[in-house]
Order: sequence, then structure tokens, then C-alpha cells
Amino acid sequence: MNRIDKLFETKSQNLLSVYFTAGYPALGDTAHILRALQSGGVNMAEIGIPFSDPMADGPVIQQSSGQALLKGMSLRLLFEQLADIRSEINIPLIMMGYLNPIMQYGFEAFCNRCAETGIDGLIIPDLPFADYLAEYKPIADRYDIRIIMLITPETSDERIRQIDRHTAGFIYMVSSPSVTGAKSEFDASAQSYFRRIAAMNLSNPCLVGFGVGNRSTCEAACAHSAGVIVGSRFIQHLQSAPSIEDAVDRLLRDLEWR
Repeated sequence: MNRIDKLFETKSQNLLSVYFTAGYPALGDTAHILRALQSGGVNMAEIGIPFSDPMADGPVIQQSSGQALLKGMSLRLLFEQLADIRSEINIPLIMMGYLNPIMQYGFEAFCNRCAETGIDGLIIPDLPFADYLAEYKPIADRYDIRIIMLITPETSDERIRQIDRHTAGFIYMVSSPSVTGAKSEFDASAQSYFRRIAAMNLSNPCLVGFGVGNRSTCEAACAHSAGVIVGSRFIQHLQSAPSIEDAVDRLLRDLEWR
């Protein structure tokens, strides 16, 4: 069974998924960060593929992506770093990246390498849903890779239900129509959106991302979803903490999550 599906079968609330940029803060940190996240009790990890034009990302993730590229991170190197990762990491692993570098690698070759490495899902923010259905879903299904689609407050109920019917794993619920970056709290409109999606009783669980970085935003999101995705706040801690383990500890303290 796909590890994402298995996770949601065993735990349906208060899930924490953490995003980091591969190759940041140091080129060889990928496996070290995954070990620290798993040891900290994080439920799932999202490995960001650095890209020169990350349109959905805010300044924190953009900066980390640019630094990783300057250090020499590439998809081929990332797969080399992850070659033996399943000997020590058992939590679900998702790769998040933009379509251009994945297409340069070759989508089927990419999915095949993901399956060999033990990657469970993909998040591709700039993949149009129609193209996903027509061209990408059959290939991803062949390799048991979940392609996770994003919804926003502007996504219609009709499109959300269509996404729910044709995807598996979970739905990535973008908290607001903006780029990534931690917020101090979610306003009334964001919380109304969370309640609207929860009331739809979708088949797939939803995780809330974009803006989660403290106890207030974590609790507000978890009240109406299966859990949260945190990225920018963790990368900020990776920038300043004396060790990767300390960065994980600082994040968990920010969220007051255990």
C-alpha cells in the first residue's frame, strides 16, 4: 500500500507534514533533515526540488531554492542522495517541484526513479488539472505515485469535487490566494474557507498549507482539516539554528505540536 494512504488509514487528525528545499542549507543535508524530521515525530516530509522561477513560493523558499541551485543541487543529484533512504526512513515522502525540471528529466523516467527511491507522492503546482487527467495520471498510477492537487479559496465546488474524484492521497488546501510564507493568524475569510471545505465531506483528507507557522495558525487549520503543511517557518529555522535537530525542535515548539 502507498505510504500516504497507509498514514491516513491510521491517523486522521492533527497530522504534520514539513517541507524543506533539497540542497539547503548545505548541499548534502537532504538525508540528515529527513532523519531529524522522522525522529521529531513528523508524520510526512515534502522534499522541494529547487527551481529558478518558483512562482507559488514566497521569499523564504525562493531564497533557499536559489541557494540550493548555486550549490549544485539537481534532480539527478537528489535521486542519488535518496537512493538508500528507505533503509532508515519510513514516513511518507513527497517531492514538490515545478513542471519544467521534471519534464526535462522525462515524466515517466521521473516517476520510475521516484518508485525506485521510495517516493510516495508528487506536488506539481503548475500542472494544469486537465493535463494531469489526460497525460500524467495514467503514468503516475502505473508507478503507484500519488499526484497531489492544490485548491484555493477561489476554486469552485465543482472543480474541488472533480479533483476529489480523480486523485488519491490527500488534497493540498492552500490557505489563501498568495505565495508561501508564515502568518501570525488566519483571518475570518480563511477560516470560513476551511469550514466550507470541511462541510463538503470530501473522500480525500485535506491538509492546509501556506501560512502555517505557529500555534494559532496550526490550531485553526487542524480544526477543519486532517492537519497542516509547514515550510517557510522550518526553512527560517534551518537558516538560524545551530543544527538541523535544533531547527526541528524549534519548529515543533512554534507549533506546540507533539
